[in-house]
Amino acid sequence: MLLGVNIDHIAVLREARKVADPDPLDALSICKRAGADQITIHLREDRRHMQDMDTRNIIELSSLPVNLECAISEEMIDIACELRPHRVTLVPEKREEVTTEGGLAITGEQPKLKEAIKRLQAEEIEVSLFIDPTSEAVRTSLELGVEWIEFHTGKYANIYAMLYTNLSKTHHSIPELELSRKSLKQMLNDELSNLSDLATEAMKLELRVAAGHGLNMQNVKDIVEIESIEELNIGQSIIARSVYTGLEQAIMDMKDLVVR
Repeated sequence: MLLGVNIDHIAVLREARKVADPDPLDALSICKRAGADQITIHLREDRRHMQDMDTRNIIELSSLPVNLECAISEEMIDIACELRPHRVTLVPEKREEVTTEGGLAITGEQPKLKEAIKRLQAEEIEVSLFIDPTSEAVRTSLELGVEWIEFHTGKYANIYAMLYTNLSKTHHSIPELELSRKSLKQMLNDELSNLSDLATEAMKLELRVAAGHGLNMQNVKDIVEIESIEELNIGQSIIARSVYTGLEQAIMDMKDLVVR
């Protein structure tokens, strides 16, 4: 299984003080040395972490493929078409959210989305849609003609966290998941089955399948067992671990878990 390392949180740390360090660009050689297969970055419209110069430098200088996550706004698509990363993953974006809270709404009439896909593919950029794991979203992605889909694994990660980390006793609790362990275990199994079934469906439709959001050293092992998922994009948990182990070791630790 391929590992895309999202280095956004290096920029989050830098922007907390509005200084020059740490520079996300410095992570490129470390990621390659540690065995990462891809660099993933998200250029948000509000520039809360990655900046335009970061994005340009990373795409131009990375010796690994770069997966640029961005909204479908005209500004973001203009930037992507100019810089031509290996892949663009189109994601939903809300200014008030801390992180991406769900998959892209792709059903119904979507002229902006269709135009964005057309423009990106005209520049020989692979397109992925960051979607909720539903059959409707998979089939709509096929109709839109993209090469990749990426399943939002936030629901799985939240259920896992509530089941195994006693979040119900902290301010990080998720009220709608304050259920019995038996119920949470069943929900976790159901979500894993859903991800597996949909990944298999997508593969049969000749869509390539990635997954990401909320994955960490503890919860990734069951996702890795889903053979139809060929790539994981993981960021926050790797960067958090690197505070204690160093970035190279943190990536290597995750890579060891995702290799099948």
